[in-house]
Amino acid sequence: MKILKNKDKNKGKVAVDKGKKPPINIFGGAPTGGQFFSNLLTAILIFLIISTLYSTVVGEKGKIEEVSVSKIAQDISSGLVNKVVVEGGMINAEYADGSKKKSKKEIESSLSQTLVNYGVSPESLAKVDVEVKNESGFGYYAIAILPFLLPIILIVFVFWMLTKQVKGAGMQAFSFGQSKARIIDPNDQSQKVTFKDVAGAKEAKEELVEIVDFLRNPKKFLDIGARIPKGVLLMGAPGTGKTLLARAVAGEAAVPFFHLSGSEFVEMFVGVGASRVRDLFKMAKKAAPAIIFVDEIDAVGRVRGGGVGGGNDEREQTLNQILVEMDGFEPSEKVIVMAATNRPDVLDPALLRPGRFDRRVTLELPDREGREEILGIHARKKPLAEDVNLKVIAERTPGFSGADLSSLMNEGAIIAAREERKTVAQYDLIRSIEKVMLGPERKSHVLSKEEKKITAYHEAGHALVASVLPHADPVHKISIIARGNAGGYTLKLPLEETRLRSRRDFLDDIAMSLGGYVAEEMIFGDITTGPSNDLQVATALARDMVTKYGMSEKLGPVALEGSGGRALFGGRGVDSRDYSEDVSARIDSEVSKIMNDAFARAREVCNTHRKALDAIALELVAQESIERDDFEKILVANGIMPKKLNKELIA
Repeated sequence: MKILKNKDKNKGKVAVDKGKKPPINIFGGAPTGGQFFSNLLTAILIFLIISTLYSTVVGEKGKIEEVSVSKIAQDISSGLVNKVVVEGGMINAEYADGSKKKSKKEIESSLSQTLVNYGVSPESLAKVDVEVKNESGFGYYAIAILPFLLPIILIVFVFWMLTKQVKGAGMQAFSFGQSKARIIDPNDQSQKVTFKDVAGAKEAKEELVEIVDFLRNPKKFLDIGARIPKGVLLMGAPGTGKTLLARAVAGEAAVPFFHLSGSEFVEMFVGVGASRVRDLFKMAKKAAPAIIFVDEIDAVGRVRGGGVGGGNDEREQTLNQILVEMDGFEPSEKVIVMAATNRPDVLDPALLRPGRFDRRVTLELPDREGREEILGIHARKKPLAEDVNLKVIAERTPGFSGADLSSLMNEGAIIAAREERKTVAQYDLIRSIEKVMLGPERKSHVLSKEEKKITAYHEAGHALVASVLPHADPVHKISIIARGNAGGYTLKLPLEETRLRSRRDFLDDIAMSLGGYVAEEMIFGDITTGPSNDLQVATALARDMVTKYGMSEKLGPVALEGSGGRALFGGRGVDSRDYSEDVSARIDSEVSKIMNDAFARAREVCNTHRKALDAIALELVAQESIERDDFEKILVANGIMPKKLNKELIA
């Protein structure tokens, strides 16, 4: 079972198109591995054809029976042979019955001398038609040497193809140290991205306007003695548009854009990473003004000295070379290094010092206005129906990243196309919200009557507790239709988007998470595996209250989570304990107390409003989904005042 609180969602990545057209001669493309195998198959096919032709030409000779000279001489004397053909050192006899036999003659003697020596009389020999073939012709020698020539021809052909392949790949097979950067040509309009294509990052764009101005007109900065940052670090959760923003800077400045991932520097060979760094910066300086963009720089930019191998680690050599190259920039060199990461907390301090990546731009999840702008960009090439209101969709998607919103619009278009419609309607986009959040409906997942009832009461417990507790977000939709890994879900939306959460907010959230657990135990007297995810979420939140936010009454205002304990943008980092076993036991005790208090509050709500709980569950069993309006009617009918939502959300 899942409770969806649409606030902390940050997944997905902005897709980046790869450059195809080289702006200058250093941007060569490499042939694919499929071309090599195609050429190899062609060589094998040619070899088989030649072998077949050779077998056809010489095959008949291989079928002739070889006998001794005395046998042929005996048959000539007996009058069984009609014709004798002498070809080099071979005697081919054609018999009256159509059969053929062959034998080797003495090289020093002529045919007549050989046969006479074996007892053939001149009279018998005169009755036989004798033919002597010239063995010095081209065909004779060609057939003679063809078995030796065929393998040589094949080897030469394959070697020629390999040489051609290596040259076409820019000696790639022998040049592991060359950069694998993909280049986007500023003159290629099909791939050009500008600030108009980036929404929801107003402050970040303002920060980067200076970089664009420097690349366009560096003289005014240099004349006044200003030093433009050599490196810009884009920090943000996955899917917030870091790569897209970097491409927009290059597009606005109309300069070549060198794009590669941090992991592409390092290979299995020692020294390859440093060599690729040198080659990349060399290419960028040739194409200056230019932008080098390293995505996921934390793959090579982590703090040095922590890995196996110490200072000799290949990743550390690569990082050292990046630092050296950035220090080697002259003030007049118009090359900007941009990098993106969602783990700035693990980067080496030397990488972040002034003179390197000293300009840091943080990209956050877009607010409502930003989401509406992003939806508008992704709706440009999609025919929208008249009822589409992107403002409502933006209101319903707090916590969505730019990548999530792009996926949402695409899913809406797919739904419309699947239903044979020419335009995307508002209902398509609303359905796609749930699909992006949870995955597609599992229509094949059929619940038994008992399971359906348990799931209905579980979700009813969540919804009821959320509606009664004052600091929990209002319920927007309840469903027992399975989606992804969730057997059912309760969708909540905040009254307004806020950046701060209070202790009371967290306590109500934990109680709401336990609402399904309480409802199952109270109605059925037993617990299923359904609340497992709810317990994980609630326990993690309770532990954060104690160890991270200083919200524990006993432990007080202390942060007990180590600096390496959590990543800055999304997910947990490597856990580190900076406290004793005694403090650890007290933390566990406080977490348990918070969970037990929340359980008691949720149980009190369900006991007090048992009729409302039953009514919600029965409606879910009958309809499988309850929208906001119908849910509020049930609450009012049972004496519960619903929380007020934005009118546009209810529309």
